[in-house]
Amino acid sequence: MLYNYITIAWRNLSKNKLFSFINIFGLSVGIAFTMLIAAYVWHEWSVNHDLRNADNQYIIQSEWKDPSLGYELTALADMPKALKEQYPNLVANYYHWDGVSSTVSKGDLHFRESLQVGDSTFLSMYGFKMLHGDAGTALNQPFTAVITEQTAVKYFGTTDVVGQTLSIENFKGSKHDFMVTGVMAKFAKNSVTNVIETSNSSIFLPASAAKFMGRSLDGWKNTALVGLIELKNGVKPQDLDGPMRSLIKKNAPENIAANLTPKIVPLKSFYLEFGNGAVKKMLFTLSFIALFILLMAVINFVNICISRSSQRMKEMGIRKVLGGLREQLIWQFLTESIVLVLIATVLAFGIYVLAKPYFANILATDIGGLFSFPLYSYFIMIIFALLMGLVAGIYPALVLSALKSVDSLKGKLNQVKDNAYFRKGLIAFQFTTACVVLISAIVISKQISLFFGKNLGFDKDYVVYAQVPRDWSKPGVQKMEDIRRRLAELPQIKSVSLSWEIPDGGASGGVQAYKTTDNPNQAFNATTLLTDNTYAETYSLSMKAGKFFKPQYIQADSNLVVINEAQSKALGFGSPAEAVGKQFNSVGMNAPMTISGVTGDFIFGGMGSKTGPITFMNVNGTPFYRYFSIKLRPGNMEQNLAAVQKKWAEVMPGAPFEYNFIDDMLAKMYKTELQLKKASYLATGLAIIIVLLGVLGLISLSIQKRTKEIGVRKVLGATEKDVVILFLKDFTATIVFAVVLACPLAYWLMHTWLNGYAYKVALTPQPFVIAFVALLALTSVLISLQTVKAALANPIKSLRTE
Repeated sequence: MLYNYITIAWRNLSKNKLFSFINIFGLSVGIAFTMLIAAYVWHEWSVNHDLRNADNQYIIQSEWKDPSLGYELTALADMPKALKEQYPNLVANYYHWDGVSSTVSKGDLHFRESLQVGDSTFLSMYGFKMLHGDAGTALNQPFTAVITEQTAVKYFGTTDVVGQTLSIENFKGSKHDFMVTGVMAKFAKNSVTNVIETSNSSIFLPASAAKFMGRSLDGWKNTALVGLIELKNGVKPQDLDGPMRSLIKKNAPENIAANLTPKIVPLKSFYLEFGNGAVKKMLFTLSFIALFILLMAVINFVNICISRSSQRMKEMGIRKVLGGLREQLIWQFLTESIVLVLIATVLAFGIYVLAKPYFANILATDIGGLFSFPLYSYFIMIIFALLMGLVAGIYPALVLSALKSVDSLKGKLNQVKDNAYFRKGLIAFQFTTACVVLISAIVISKQISLFFGKNLGFDKDYVVYAQVPRDWSKPGVQKMEDIRRRLAELPQIKSVSLSWEIPDGGASGGVQAYKTTDNPNQAFNATTLLTDNTYAETYSLSMKAGKFFKPQYIQADSNLVVINEAQSKALGFGSPAEAVGKQFNSVGMNAPMTISGVTGDFIFGGMGSKTGPITFMNVNGTPFYRYFSIKLRPGNMEQNLAAVQKKWAEVMPGAPFEYNFIDDMLAKMYKTELQLKKASYLATGLAIIIVLLGVLGLISLSIQKRTKEIGVRKVLGATEKDVVILFLKDFTATIVFAVVLACPLAYWLMHTWLNGYAYKVALTPQPFVIAFVALLALTSVLISLQTVKAALANPIKSLRTE
């Protein structure tokens, strides 16, 4: 019997190819998109879950009353080790590390790499798999290194390289060979090797390498290291609150002890929660988008199935006359709808496989294959297909099968309520969802255009930046300044600047500034930027008053600084010009600082917060630097960069010219927002396609039902235009109703989202008008194309449809 049901179902699908295609394709697109989003969410949600003893792994975070004393991400250097040694009943293991970047060489190959200098517990504590080498001893000896699989191939062309050496440069410009003692297999995304998006370590050095690199992994004053611990089974995070406070009170300097509140965060949730939970918010947003897209596809499927069912009353009557039982009719309808859902699900699998690379590229991440989901998810898909089939088939199965044979044969609908309002309500929900998604996509796009626009306070066009070899001494700075001048002689270059910072928020630290007449307790925090005198020229910072340092630095200028307009106001000056030549104090500084100039405010580190006070200090007096920022002249970028690379190799042999444009830097800063923008575009396209497929199916069914009515109207004098308008009226009212519902909802959603930014676009009527006009125009065109054929048909044929 089941075979007969499936055979009849297949014949019915073949007979009505258009409606079958619309139903199956619309639902399969919705399922495939939901699966892609689910795969991405699962991948991101599982970050750090593959680590050994993941439930017990934690990262130490710092909450500072004075942010200039340290970062939230880092911990006091001695804290992890002290917790392990003094509280062995609570802490099972520890790992702390310092992240640096340097030039790594092998023969003629020179690259800048992210290095992690840390404890020998690294490999065993987190269970990273080794392709070659012993995880227990690989980081025990000085001048050894463990590298990733990709790094081994990059330098040696193979992974079996234990015993080979890599040359690493320190911050004094000296080089030393490090012997490779281990090669790590490719590992999943995690917050140990890649604690933040901009720090993806590829080479791991033992703690003894810190001395060679000019770094320190010790000290209760050292606030710049990442600290991680593994707790004993059964130990809760709050059990360490007392021990950590006790250690800080006992060992840390008074100013740190008074300002610092440590906490430990589970690694399993750290990735999702870090940065005000940006990733978590992103995942929830995408999940809701996927849910609504799927719901729209399901509504289409149910709507068309219900609308199609009334066309089969005669078939029901004939079956009953020939002896068919009601139970058999019910099973027939249910079987047909379930077969449709199963076909759509199988097609969705194919779409998933084809779309996965494109989707992974949009979200800039890896997405698992078709069989990477947990086993239970496949049972969920099967249950979903069955439920969907039951929902779509329950109406014709129970209602139409209950009609009397005579009424069915005569096609009487008197006893069957053709609930047009219900179907229009479902269509209105689809239009509302599509309208909200479209409005949101427009607003998100406008906000992201603001991120990359011209009103940043600095000019990013034609500016590239590249890291340079480091010798953090005054002679080292003088050498780099000489190289800077030689680079600036190139005709392709407008300006070059040496600095610690680029405008990505990665400041060297901060100062607590206050007026010379005020008490130090009234000090405010100011971000410190270490730059030379050409930084303002390179980034086209506007000078409100004074000069951006002197052309030639002398020791007497060591206390000469530049401030931004926000700091000028914070110091109480009435105008930037009033501030020039004046002095202010800073907590911990021996002498007052003299203001050389005042810049306009500019966006430093994202639009999430207003630009605060900034103090520029001369890199010649505070010899710490990382970047050359190079302002190129307009023209052929490829030729200009080739000329710079050639000169770079001449003045800094062995130092790789690995450059990025400032736009690339901004893309890293706003990675989550860019992902959301791309996903919203995709969701908008899918939502509109699903809506239009639903409209196409329903308008085609409506034309079939009203064929005779169209014939009568034409006989009575109606024109083709009148017939088209007749069908347009029904959907126009629905679209207007949907837009009225969508606008306040979209406004609330976007207003809430934009509140997360200090600098944001205004919510004008434009996105709402564009969404309404676009949906109305697309729907009108589609309806007109469908109805014009019926309107042009010979009315005699229309009247003979039965």
